[in-house]
Amino acid sequence: MTNKIKKVVVLGGGTAGWMSASLIKKLMGKSVDVELVESEAIASVGVGEATIPPIRLFNSVLGINEAEFLRETKATIKLGIKFENWKNTEESYFHTFGAAGKSSPFCQFHHYLKRAQDAGLKDNLWDYDLNYLCATQGKFAQIKSKDPIIDIPYAFHFDAGLYAEFLRKFSEKIGVKRTEGMVENVEQCKKTGNVNSLVLKSGEVIKGDLFIDCSGFRGLLIQQTLNTGYEDWGHWLPCDRAVAVPSKRFDETVPYTRSIAHAGGWQWRIPLQHRNGNGLVYSSKHYSDEQAKALLLANIESEPLAEPRIIKFTTGRRRKQWHKNVIAIGLSSGFLEPLESTSIHLIQSAIVRLIHMFPQKGISTAQVDEYNRQSKVEYEQIRDFIILHYHVNQRDDSQLWRDLREMDIPESLAEKIKLFKESGKIFREQNDLFNEGSWLQVMLGQGIEPEDYHPMANDMPLEQLNSMLAKIKAIKHEPLTKLPSHDEYLTNFCRL
Repeated sequence: MTNKIKKVVVLGGGTAGWMSASLIKKLMGKSVDVELVESEAIASVGVGEATIPPIRLFNSVLGINEAEFLRETKATIKLGIKFENWKNTEESYFHTFGAAGKSSPFCQFHHYLKRAQDAGLKDNLWDYDLNYLCATQGKFAQIKSKDPIIDIPYAFHFDAGLYAEFLRKFSEKIGVKRTEGMVENVEQCKKTGNVNSLVLKSGEVIKGDLFIDCSGFRGLLIQQTLNTGYEDWGHWLPCDRAVAVPSKRFDETVPYTRSIAHAGGWQWRIPLQHRNGNGLVYSSKHYSDEQAKALLLANIESEPLAEPRIIKFTTGRRRKQWHKNVIAIGLSSGFLEPLESTSIHLIQSAIVRLIHMFPQKGISTAQVDEYNRQSKVEYEQIRDFIILHYHVNQRDDSQLWRDLREMDIPESLAEKIKLFKESGKIFREQNDLFNEGSWLQVMLGQGIEPEDYHPMANDMPLEQLNSMLAKIKAIKHEPLTKLPSHDEYLTNFCRL
């Protein structure tokens, strides 16, 4: 006798629910039935509009046409994030998806650049980053070349509500059953504690073998039913609220997200085809809700299209993201503020992880433990990267930034900062979402200057090194003359 999974029930729609239902049905539709239960009476949080490049792989696996996707979700291109006032109140820097320069197999590019800078070269890292050059000049197009030096990795800004609707239509076409209704009761097996079924207010009973909890911050199954507990990271990431408001689009859409630091938090600005997405993530100890609303409305620079909406959260993660026969995906699994646009990616990676570990003959403890181990590591690695932005600052204009600079940080992050400061070396942890180039850009952007560089950077005469750097720089700049503006690209590509 086996406990084979024959039916997956997804509780909750929105981005998390429909991403989960669509991918499971697409890849495993011959093995399992998928039913999604949602209520139109429950509003989605739906402010996660910026993504990172792996979203393109997700859409590709589903077989989604990119032009259609851009049209239906009112999407724009994202080449990176501009961080303003994070190091201090006078400077800004970019974290792009690109790779600056060209690294050798055993020595990263920034070591060569550091040696040349020590000898008098005035260039900075971003002079060799094609994503940065395109972002600041408002240009974009897909470059079809086998040479990775002129690759332009990109992601999207899109309307999260429209993306959920887009995926709903896609999912229903491939066989996902949608049931409208609000859960009134959760029935559990008295012996195992597993969830057997959802009882809706209408009286309808939805049975399943595996349940995916996409019920948002409520965590209806993973927390309210199974009580798995929550690991609070507020001592490292003290912002605990956000206020969000859409506003009229600008005449020109830039191909990057803006992250603007303020005295008690930071503001996002996300350009879409039909509007701007705006928000302010803040600490309730430093701003009242009314202060936050006023600050955001004073800094959006275009007419608001709705009333500002307050969202309360606790940064951290569910202690067990898979418990018994319930897997938490999306906000029910934890929350990391959207500083590096990781919310939608965490949905994607959780679904992919589940599919990799999908049980054949029933749920095993070993599979659940490994799933939870990987989830924990992923959350902690992203947590450290976000803490880095806050902790390494030179601001002295408010208590929040002083406290963040002086706080104790996770040992894993402290070691990484120390290594880079002393030697310029960065090593990517296994499966870390952010590669060496990402850590490099943020550490340099926040003002950490390495004291040394790799000895291999001394292998060529300085004149030869400068010649090599000039050649790489020219290669990076050359495509700019041929690329259309970001808006021209969207107009032409979306016609396809």
